[in-house]
Amino acid sequence: MELSGLVRALRLEGPGDEQPPPAEQVLLQLGLLLSQGPGGAGVLRDLGVLIEAADGHWLFGSRSPAALGKLVAALGELVAALSGHAAPPKQEQDAADLPGEDSAYATAAERAADVGSVFLRLLAKLEEAKAQECLGVPVVGPILGRVMGPIYIFAATHVVERPWTNARSQSVAQELLASLVRAADCGSVAEFLRGKDEDEEGRFAAVMGILKQELTKDTWKCNPATKFVFSWTLPHVTRPWLGRYLERVLPPSLLISDDYREENKILGVRCLHHIILNVPAADLCQFNRAQVVYHALYNHLYSREAPLIQTVLLCLLDLLPILERARRQQKLPRPTTACDEVLQLVLTHMEAEHRLALRRVYAKALPAFVRRLGILIARHLKRLERVILGYLEVCDGPEEEARLGILETLQCTIEHAWPRMPCRLPVLLKALLRMMWDVHTDRGSTPEPVKAALLQGATQCLILLDRCSEGQVKVLLEGVYSSCEENRVRVCLRQVRENA
Repeated sequence: MELSGLVRALRLEGPGDEQPPPAEQVLLQLGLLLSQGPGGAGVLRDLGVLIEAADGHWLFGSRSPAALGKLVAALGELVAALSGHAAPPKQEQDAADLPGEDSAYATAAERAADVGSVFLRLLAKLEEAKAQECLGVPVVGPILGRVMGPIYIFAATHVVERPWTNARSQSVAQELLASLVRAADCGSVAEFLRGKDEDEEGRFAAVMGILKQELTKDTWKCNPATKFVFSWTLPHVTRPWLGRYLERVLPPSLLISDDYREENKILGVRCLHHIILNVPAADLCQFNRAQVVYHALYNHLYSREAPLIQTVLLCLLDLLPILERARRQQKLPRPTTACDEVLQLVLTHMEAEHRLALRRVYAKALPAFVRRLGILIARHLKRLERVILGYLEVCDGPEEEARLGILETLQCTIEHAWPRMPCRLPVLLKALLRMMWDVHTDRGSTPEPVKAALLQGATQCLILLDRCSEGQVKVLLEGVYSSCEENRVRVCLRQVRENA
């Protein structure tokens, strides 16, 4: 359709019969038609034709500052109407999946692909106008400043696989992100959001300004895409840029992590972890923010879901040094630390835990806590010993992740608290030898490399125990070595005799 025919089809009253109406009037009318619902696909086609066929001077040129402001506002309203037209269907707070939701999502995906194509044409037209001497940056700059944020949020909504996307909408969204990056003269999405250098402010503030309206306690679940847009965008902004946005990103991260659904908890904790890693410790300690995050994470330790516990423990391990630094700066007494509190709770849960998935998660995280406490692990030796003995007894599947983690924990414990080990030598030696025999005689599905790793880990523990007990292990193992007929176990015991 030619431009003049499209304008006549809109039934707009221009300033004269031979002149088309102002661009902002046409765009506003198209946005109104789109928001009315019926005929949306036809309006999108007409809008794409209009943008592609229209002359750049008619769209953007020959304008006073006041007229340019009206055009910027009209384009902003049009972009908002387009984004709303292709948005995933709204849902009530905490609503379960409704019948027909898949069909609604499929419709949204098709609309998103069509809307994304219109956005691509608009950005291409703006790029052409930027290169024209009579238009250039003075005209195009304010327009881009108004539309880039909403278009980015639209693209981020559809760029990865979600229930409301399909292959076509994802492809268009990826192309749209690349076009946005080019239009902003940036090299990547991260640069687009944060700026090219530390002194330059990117578009992250504008994006968060738009998301802020939907990231409140009463609204964040109404749009199912909001949390994903936020969590997908946040990792692109890193140190040192993220610190200036701390007040904008910390509240929604805490809000999402505080939900009752596990998937939202994990999403929120991952956002908190990114903030902890990329915001200066001094900023996190200010106004007691780090303590607030700590309490939010600590409460999750009572969960029974292994993926959540794993995410929380990894996050806590990076938060604990920040809390310790704050305590030192405030010159507070430290009978116990946050690391002590976390480890005490973890050991309590480990001692009674029977589910293998959780046992693996706990055991893999335990060595890092021992290293973090150092010699102070001596405070927890009684309970830690019970956990080590209990976990060494139980095979946890082909990969033996729990046993391997516990062996590493025992090695770290011996290295840091070696003066307290000789008195525990009898029970530890017995448990290690029993585990070695169980591994050697296992006829299950455990791969040979895993068995070798278990035997090597136990051997290393015996060597360390012998060193801290002044050779007592070698003396106790003499009778075992002389009576053992299994070559594989004898090789391990020989290593202890030769290396201790």
